Amino acid sequence: MSDSLHTLDYTVIVLYFAAIVACGIYFGRYTKSTADFFFGGQRFVWWLIAASCIATLVGSYSFINYSDLGYDSGLASMTYYTNDWFIMPLFLLGWFPIIYFNRISTIPEYFERRFDRRTRFMVLILIVLYLVGYIGMNLQTIAVVLNRVIGMPIMIGAVVVAIISLAYMHSGGQMSVLMTDLFQSMILFVAGIGIFILGINHVGGWDAFWNGLPATHKVPFPQFNEPANFHFIGTFWGDALSGTVAFFFINQGIILRFLSVKSVHDGRKAMIVMVLVLMPIAAIVVSNGGWVGKAMETYGWPEAPEKAKSVFIMVMKIITQPGVFGLVVAALLAALMSTLDTLINAVSAVGVNDIWKTIVPGKDDKYYLHAARLAAVGATLLGVVLVPIFELDDQIYTAHSKFFTTILPSLIVVLLMGVLWARFTPTAAFWALLLGSLLTLVTHHKSLYFLIEPLAHGVPADKGYIYMRGLFGTLVTVVLGVGITFCSKPRPKEDIPGLCIATLSDGMRIFKGGEPNRSEPKTSSPLQLRTDSVDTDRVLLPVELMEELSIQEGDLIYVSDARKWLGGLRSVHLKAGVPHQETGVVILHDEAVDRANFSVDLPVTVEKLL
Repeated sequence: MSDSLHTLDYTVIVLYFAAIVACGIYFGRYTKSTADFFFGGQRFVWWLIAASCIATLVGSYSFINYSDLGYDSGLASMTYYTNDWFIMPLFLLGWFPIIYFNRISTIPEYFERRFDRRTRFMVLILIVLYLVGYIGMNLQTIAVVLNRVIGMPIMIGAVVVAIISLAYMHSGGQMSVLMTDLFQSMILFVAGIGIFILGINHVGGWDAFWNGLPATHKVPFPQFNEPANFHFIGTFWGDALSGTVAFFFINQGIILRFLSVKSVHDGRKAMIVMVLVLMPIAAIVVSNGGWVGKAMETYGWPEAPEKAKSVFIMVMKIITQPGVFGLVVAALLAALMSTLDTLINAVSAVGVNDIWKTIVPGKDDKYYLHAARLAAVGATLLGVVLVPIFELDDQIYTAHSKFFTTILPSLIVVLLMGVLWARFTPTAAFWALLLGSLLTLVTHHKSLYFLIEPLAHGVPADKGYIYMRGLFGTLVTVVLGVGITFCSKPRPKEDIPGLCIATLSDGMRIFKGGEPNRSEPKTSSPLQLRTDSVDTDRVLLPVELMEELSIQEGDLIYVSDARKWLGGLRSVHLKAGVPHQETGVVILHDEAVDRANFSVDLPVTVEKLL
């Protein structure tokens, strides 16, 4: 389809690349420490986190895969993006406050603190496989798209996109990722909704579009348990567990994203808005190309798509004009970049915190910041190496499903049992993870398909049970975990403070370094900023302001630039010091002002967090 691109299309794509790289490098100048590189200084507000997470969720494969599903199954393709509500309470009330209050940097770190070092090592292996494999899959998918659109060889396409991603992510880390993903989420939504509008107009309006869809394409769960068409049960266990739960509980990139928020309260708001508002919109954005293609086929137009594998690109070629098609290709690239940069940052965090600091401990922060940037390069190179392996499977989604349903089920089960069940023992965690993973892996051999067959709900084995393997791995690990737990000695609750739901209140005290102030969080009106020789981790506030906001000495305070549209880019966390008598003045140390990127002549606001 190289003849599909006009000079205007190439111009739009080049401008997109230039804008993303420039944006990432610009905001990368705010990265001054490993805390900035991995967590963005833990300063951002809920709406920025929600928008950037959506950009990460819509991967490079999303437009291709879900348009294919939309072409085959209609509205049922939205299931993948609208089934996250069931894990939201556990994330909001359990997992997120646990990792935030305990300042957990990586998933393997949690497993060591909750269980033991050997479990951490096992998880480290699985997490690295998951994240590096995820990078490889994203590179492979976008390389396939570039090959179909402009004829670029797949390996060259993977290398080019990898270099562009590293161009900004290498210097800025999470700071660059957050700000570029905010921009890319806008590109994704504009392009996706634009595609839908153009497609409906192309087939003759809404009535013509809706009437052109088969009856089974107009309901959310057609052929509820029919594997020949759309196997909902298999989809749930193959994606909702291994995909959805993994995205919020195992994906180190998303963990870092939520750890970048200014408070647990804002993190919860980000999750609610993302799941209940933005993800349903994203489901329409990534699926509608397939719906339009099916309506086109119904009317028998000569140019209608003939097969789902390339339906998205074929539909785009038909309904868009020069420039617009370039914007759509740019949206595909945005989907890749927003997922890829997050994954690179995630592997960098694991590489530095779980591997390099163990090998070379005791260095200063600048040394580890340099190591983090080198780890980002290494992670990207490994992803490029994996591209030919994923190319061996003729269907992108099949390759993804095989990978995820093998790596993730046991890891997810052990983590959730650790969060929910205080009695769950280190011995049970290690052996359930090891044996569960091995048993799930060996079921890829045809002679052992019989192990999955009783759970398969009638799904044929012709694709190797790629969906139902997730259910098998889940059940096996649960049985092992429960059985071994009752045969082994648990850790006392006082040894796991704040690391499971039963000890969550301990985590709040650990985070603050004292008893939490549970009064309602309040934000001040704009205040004047002044510097003085105070402690670098303290903020001095007027007496009347402390009374107004119910602030006590030692409370955690969020000081932010008064311009709310900055989303927390210029802000800092401090503790309330001894109050002073100057009305409307906030006093900080010069070092705190530098960390916050404040301008002393601009007003700030103060918010009590905890």
